[in-house]
Amino acid sequence: MVAFGVSLAVTFGSIAAGLSRMKRRPLDTPLTWGEAMLAATFVFFVLFMAYGVVPHQWLTWADNELNWRPDRLLAGPGAVFTKLPFDLTYLVLRDVVVSAIYGAFLVAQVVVWKLWQTRGKAGATGQPELETSPFGRPLVKLVKKA
Repeated sequence: MVAFGVSLAVTFGSIAAGLSRMKRRPLDTPLTWGEAMLAATFVFFVLFMAYGVVPHQWLTWADNELNWRPDRLLAGPGAVFTKLPFDLTYLVLRDVVVSAIYGAFLVAQVVVWKLWQTRGKAGATGQPELETSPFGRPLVKLVKKA
């Protein structure tokens, strides 16, 4: 339980740190070689945690401490819930949960990609875009004070 909780906390903390960095980084700032290597290492670490460590810790916790074995019936003939014509074991439930973990991280990865790619754009902030002149400068309407 502790290892699974710590791996989740480290993963979500890393994602939160990346999102906070995303908000502070200007869009047109050039990227140095060192920054690119650090960012690549960070992304590799987050993906390693999300797709490797967290599911592994869940499977280890379910197998060892929760004792979700193939001989423990959740539903089916001979179990508490006998309405199903087939056996549903805790091992199947364990595999469904780990598949949900993978699916949730995949959806979160696509959402974070989208947020990163649209950062700093007018449509992403909800602000209306200003008209531009033929020279590419924004047109500003002057308001006269009475």
